[in-house]
Amino acid sequence: MKQKSFARWSSSLVGVAALLITGAAPAADVQVMISAGFYQAYSELVPAFERSSGHRLVTTRGPSLGDSPEAIPSRLKRGEPADVVIMVGASIDDLSRQGLVRAGSKVDLARSQIGMVVRAGAEKPDIGSVDAFRRALLNAKSIAYSDSASGIYLSTTLYTKLGVADRVAGKSRKVRGPPSGEPVAAVVARGEAEIGFQQVSELIHASGVTFVGTIPAELQQDTFFSAALGDAVRQPEAAGALLRFLASSEAAPAISRAGLAPLSGLGR
Repeated sequence: MKQKSFARWSSSLVGVAALLITGAAPAADVQVMISAGFYQAYSELVPAFERSSGHRLVTTRGPSLGDSPEAIPSRLKRGEPADVVIMVGASIDDLSRQGLVRAGSKVDLARSQIGMVVRAGAEKPDIGSVDAFRRALLNAKSIAYSDSASGIYLSTTLYTKLGVADRVAGKSRKVRGPPSGEPVAAVVARGEAEIGFQQVSELIHASGVTFVGTIPAELQQDTFFSAALGDAVRQPEAAGALLRFLASSEAAPAISRAGLAPLSGLGR
């Protein structure tokens, strides 16, 4: 065997041995589907994961719920590839029952709450009590809410619970979210809605709006964002590494900065 060929062969053997000893997986492209609520934290964490793991994350966005063709359940039913799915935890449970994510792979990442914004410079209404919040809804000239979990809760449950459904339905607007749509805050910032509701993580860093606060605790719907492996996961080792990273204490500061409560080491 020629010397150069032997050197290349030896080098290749060393590389394979290193992988076997360390258990490291070759660099992979990991297909990730993610909803808007966890996206701020995720986008901050992507570079750190890619640097430390050598893997590359290929990201597709869509709502956790709803009838949009861009919604994650719709994408999975069409057979779009996903190694990892990050979205509202209850929706992951539903996908698991349908066989669209791998059973037993779900990892809870963060807790979220629903918040409210007004246009920058506008007066902030009082929403500190149930009665005050109800008045704010009735007094608002227009209301915007998302086409995903928070908006579905607002329009189908909360309005009815407060006894205002008939009085606010006509002035409420469902906003189609990314990727082809936009956040609720953008609609409020343009003055097309007087008040807007969405997950806090989707509001607190938005430009052109003022964050008013979370809706009253008695009316709040805590939402858990979770991650799971796609049922047809193509890169299981790399995908599992991403789930462990997102659920680790290393990810917690970025999750907090995004307006979410990290669950690493805390349970529920």
